[in-house]
Amino acid sequence: MDNFRDFRALNLSLLREPEDANVYLQVALEEYENTGDTDALLSVLRDVTEAQGGMTQMAQKINRSRQSLYKALSPKGNPRLDTFLLLLHALGLRLAIEPQRATLK
Repeated sequence: MDNFRDFRALNLSLLREPEDANVYLQVALEEYENTGDTDALLSVLRDVTEAQGGMTQMAQKINRSRQSLYKALSPKGNPRLDTFLLLLHALGLRLAIEPQRATLK
């Protein structure tokens, strides 16, 4: 279990960099578009939130309770769009809409 904790701590330290967090979230969102795996997307948001100061600090930034943020980002969470957008904004990110890439045939 110590190896897991060390690995998780290393990953979270990497996600402190905004560029790395951005790439991690973009890949997760692309995967979500392909698989519909909400749990995986919320897990990535939890990781980035933890790396960027933790749930308590982020909840204060977005004017939500820590408990509601934990619930929204839980494996079976279903955050409201406004909570999702507030969280992205607090992480220094924004949601963008772009045309789909052409699929290869």
